[in-house]
Amino acid sequence: MRALIQRVSRASVTVSGARLANIQHGLLILVCAMAGDDTVTAEKLAERVAKLRIFKDAAGKMNLAVGDIGGACLVVSQFTLAADTSRGNRPGFSTAAPPDQGKPLYEHFAAHLARLGLPVQTGEFGADMAVDLLNDGPVTIWMDSADRA
Repeated sequence: MRALIQRVSRASVTVSGARLANIQHGLLILVCAMAGDDTVTAEKLAERVAKLRIFKDAAGKMNLAVGDIGGACLVVSQFTLAADTSRGNRPGFSTAAPPDQGKPLYEHFAAHLARLGLPVQTGEFGADMAVDLLNDGPVTIWMDSADRA
C-alpha cells in the first residue's frame, strides 16, 4: 500500500456538494492499495502511520504522533498514487489493486486506524471528491509498504 500523509490544521471531503467528512488538527491520509496487498499490509501501514512522530512537542521538535496530540485522521482513497510515469506523458495505473480489492483494503486500513484508538473519518471510495486542506508546516510524508519488509 502507498500513503501520502499530510499534517493538517483542517481537512474536509465533499462529494456532489455534500460534505462527507471534516477534521481539525490531525492527518490527511491519501491511500492506495497496490496489486498483491492484503489485510496484513493494510494493518502494518496503518500502525506505521499511527506511530509517525510529525507533530511538535513542547520544545518545538517533531516528536509526537497524531494520538499524542488528540488529533484525527481523514482517510481518502487515491488510486493515482500508483501512477507509473516511466513511459511517456500519460501515467499508467496497472500496479494499483483493482477496485474490488482496493475498496476493502482501503476500508480495512481506516478501520485499523480506528482500532488503534484514533478518530477516523473517510472519503467515498471511487467518488469524484473535492478535498480541502490546510497543510500545517507544510509537512508531507510518503510511505510505501514495499519500503519495509
